[in-house]
Amino acid sequence: MTIEHRSAGHAAGDDFDVDDPALRRFDLVREGARRDGVEIVHYAPRLPAGSRVEKRAVRSIALLISLSGLLAIAFVVAYTWWPWKYEPGMVASKFYTPILAATLGGSLFILGLAIIAWAKKLLPEEISVQDRHDGPSARDEQKLTGATILNLVDETGIKRRPILKAAILLPALGLGAAAVAPLVGSLLKNPNEGHIYLRTGWSPLNNNGQKVRLVRDDGTPIRPEDVSVGGQMTVFPGIPGGATNKYADSPTLLIHLREEDANALQADIAATKALAATGGEVEKPVVEGMFGNFVAYSKICTHAGCPASLFEQQTNRLLCPCHQSQFLITEQARPIFGPAHRKLPMLPLELEDGFLVARSDFLEPVGPTYWERPDEVNPQEKP
Repeated sequence: MTIEHRSAGHAAGDDFDVDDPALRRFDLVREGARRDGVEIVHYAPRLPAGSRVEKRAVRSIALLISLSGLLAIAFVVAYTWWPWKYEPGMVASKFYTPILAATLGGSLFILGLAIIAWAKKLLPEEISVQDRHDGPSARDEQKLTGATILNLVDETGIKRRPILKAAILLPALGLGAAAVAPLVGSLLKNPNEGHIYLRTGWSPLNNNGQKVRLVRDDGTPIRPEDVSVGGQMTVFPGIPGGATNKYADSPTLLIHLREEDANALQADIAATKALAATGGEVEKPVVEGMFGNFVAYSKICTHAGCPASLFEQQTNRLLCPCHQSQFLITEQARPIFGPAHRKLPMLPLELEDGFLVARSDFLEPVGPTYWERPDEVNPQEKP
């Protein structure tokens, strides 16, 4: 390949005038390199300027850049308008996360390909040899360095390739919006909108204002005599879809306590209520939710949301199989072992027409802790 020599005939050294108007920018670049101990021994374009092969490369790179920009814009559109709320079945919201990953990941990947192709096909070939040395930079060397930086822009060829300049605007707009959209979106959308974390299937608001029955997974209601002493049963809200993933936060463990265990739990609730009345530090809310010797606790572990449903009848403990948290039933399901640090919410119970019903929704949010989580909620409050 032919080496392009652009020197204006000035030798390196003190007689080089950086303000000479006859010098071209590359002359300043070469001189600056020499003063830094760098000799440019080979410098030539990779493709002939204006040739068909160069134009073809420019079009290919512009296409990659434009495609990257379109995918970035698609990410912003999907992030903003694609349905994201959970719905059962094969619905559009199931594709929300995959679409975000495909559009943003594809945009960045294709932009990377475009940058590599630009460097391989359009940037000039250069071979330089450098002698390293120490020492401060004089004013004229600063100007030479500035010329070198500006020359880097010229080397990209963007000034004489307007199609690339126009193509860059698309990913700049798309990726810029993609970076800003999640930040702005997190400020505009309330995570508690619609009380999705504060209301479960046990709320009377899901049952035309009527109290919700405790039912089995087949929808049959439960009488007190259906649960033997010392036994337990997983129950669901008796509303349409109550045993489906639509109300995945509602599964509850109904336990028929032995007489002495029921007395111990009632005494613990009374003692905690008395301590709270005197200003003592207790975990809120204090729920008087027992019906006779029956008590019901949320099955959603307060650590990571796993089903805390392994019941040790002799020790009155509920165990979570995921991370081995243990909750003591006779002390309001207080955590006594493992990473969980909050008690399991208690569902208030009562009897109606011979069947067990929930007197209200849980009086606190179920599941793991999250930012802005309130200690107590009003289950009758309309969203």
